[in-house]
Parts: sequence; structure tokens; C-alpha cells
Amino acid sequence: MNTNNRTDALLRFSERIVDIEDIDALLDQLLYEARTQCNADAGSIYLLEDNQLRFSYVQNDTLDHNRDDSRQYIYSDQLLPIDTKSVAGFTASTREIVNIKNVYRLSTDVDYQFNESFDQKSGYRTQSILSAPLTKQSGELIGVLQLINKKVSSGFVGEDLDYLSHVSTIASGAIERAQTSHSILMRMLRMAELRDPAETGAHVNRVGAYSVEIYNSWAQRHGIPEEEIRAHRGTLRIAAMLHDVGKIAISDLLLKKPGKLTEDEFDTIKTHTSLGAELFENGTIKLDQLSHDIILNHHERWDGNGYPNKIAGEEIPLEARVVALADVYDALISARSYKTAWSEEEVIKYLSEQAGHQFDPEVVDIFLSIQDIIQEIRNRYRE
Repeated sequence: MNTNNRTDALLRFSERIVDIEDIDALLDQLLYEARTQCNADAGSIYLLEDNQLRFSYVQNDTLDHNRDDSRQYIYSDQLLPIDTKSVAGFTASTREIVNIKNVYRLSTDVDYQFNESFDQKSGYRTQSILSAPLTKQSGELIGVLQLINKKVSSGFVGEDLDYLSHVSTIASGAIERAQTSHSILMRMLRMAELRDPAETGAHVNRVGAYSVEIYNSWAQRHGIPEEEIRAHRGTLRIAAMLHDVGKIAISDLLLKKPGKLTEDEFDTIKTHTSLGAELFENGTIKLDQLSHDIILNHHERWDGNGYPNKIAGEEIPLEARVVALADVYDALISARSYKTAWSEEEVIKYLSEQAGHQFDPEVVDIFLSIQDIIQEIRNRYRE
């Protein structure tokens, strides 16, 4: 690709990431952009967390084409020390771009080694790696971006190094902003958690991730263009995490009542849907509109017997139907101070029985088909 085309690509990338607030959506876009422009088959991003590198995102065309459950690797939970023993650790330690033509034939002169565990687990074969630091303008480390397996040659070339350096610089500020937005969001959700013992940080992260994966499979099944899917996933994740934010308006006496609620008390609890939706009622941006729809409608039922408006079937927005299942699944399978966890078999049986009654039957079918991914999400966001 010539210099002008890559300059145009960098400008388009700069424009696209301005409105991305969700950190996962931003990493997805950054990795996709870098892989596309450098013609890489795969890639990964590590982010700095407590003076270690957390394996935070992965894309892999080969696995996507060959396996239905490849997205489970997005949620792999791996920590690396920042030292010179691994490729990512060396990149983070030295702030240097590392270009390796064949990771299985490393020179004896280098300090780092290639970790073969991902290849062994996934059946993938890594060869070339281009590893670059992600830093703030001040030089402070944010993480490491790696491109894997150049598609049309034996390794990455000089213009790939230049491009990756530029795109990493552009993205670093956006990553810092998205991390700040995520921190603010989690504080707001922490307020709801303090009010309702069921609303833990891990719970809302799981519901957000489940919802994204259900939607991703639904959209692919329905032929939605990949760019549209990618643009929607991040907004959906945040909106799904906000599904019960209206509970901050409900009295602690009800939310934390140890015994069974009276009919009047349960009617009061139900108002959390409309109260929460009011927070986003007059919003003009996509996140506000989607949050409103999910918060208002995630307790509606496919058969019309839900609340607050007793709408049914496809009258309920798709995203609310998705979050409804994700929320119930996680509530049933998680232990709480007031209940024991249901077994996997009990939960799957319940969801299957409620297809066409409480839940959209297609959403149930999709959810049951991605259980490998669901398990990885549960492992990633443990209580």
C-alpha cells in the first residue's frame, strides 16, 4: 500500500475512534485497522494493569474461518510480567518495536522467548510477529499491540513498522479516554451495587459480554455487515451494563428486604425500569437511545406477560430481548447471599423451557449454541 493510501487510512481511523467510548470496542477497532493495513492474519493487545500486562483482546482470521467458537479467545484471561522474558514483556520493558520473522527460530542473542501455549491450545501456528508499545504522549506505558503472521510474505517490513508506530500514537489517547470513561461508568454502576446486593461489578460485566456475543451471533446469522456489527457491539455492551441502573431510585428497605415482597412492594420494584429509562429519555446519541430501550424493556416477556408495558414478541427491541436472557442466566447461575447457584443443567433446562414464553426462542437458540464463549466470559469476570 502506498504512502498516500496509508495516510488516508490513518485519517479515517482518527475520525472513527472519536466517538468510541467503550474500551473493548476501541481495542477491536484498533486491532482491526492495524491488521487490515499491515495485512496480518491475527493480532492481540495487552493492557497495563497493576504493573503487569493483561491479555485484553485478540483477533484471528484463520480461527474465525475454521472454528465457530473462535471468539472464546477474546475472553482468555492471561497476565504477563513486564520483563524481557516474553515478546510482549520485552516490548513493554524497552518501549521498542520488535519484528520477528519466525518465533520458532529465535536467535540465541535475544533475551525473550515465545510462549507456545496459545498455539497449542488453539491449533494455530504463529510465525511472524510485529510487537509495538502503546504509550501516552508523556511516554507512560498503556500496553502492547502485536500483529501476527503477515499474509503475503515471510514477515513484516519497514513500512509496517512505520504504520504501526503512527496508528499506536493516534490510538493511545483514545484508549486513555476510553479507560477514563469506563472508570466513570463503573463508579456509577457501583452506586447501584451498593443499593442492590445482586448488582455486582462482575455481574454487569458478564451481562454486557453475554449480550455482545449473543448479538454478534444473531447479526452474523441475519447477514448484518461486519462493519455494522463492530460499530454496534461497544454501544450495546455499555447499555447492557446499565440495565438495572434505575434501582438507585428504589428504597433500600425493598431492595435488601430478606423475606418475600408483597404485591405492592414488587410493583414498586418494577418501577426501576421506567425510572432508569427516564435518565436517557431525551438523549440524542446512540448510547442514550439504546440504553433507554434496554433499561425500559429488559423485563418484558416474549409472551406479553412482562412489565412495564406488556409488549410482546418483536415489539420488544432486539437488544432488550438479548439482555433479558443474559441477565436471567447470570442471576440463576450465580450464588448470592439470599440464594444458592443453580447448576448449569438446571439453568439450561429452564431457558429451553422458557423459549417462546419468557424469551425470544431465536435468542435462546443462539445462546445455547455459544456455550464455550459463555464459559470463557464467566471465567474472565469472576466474583
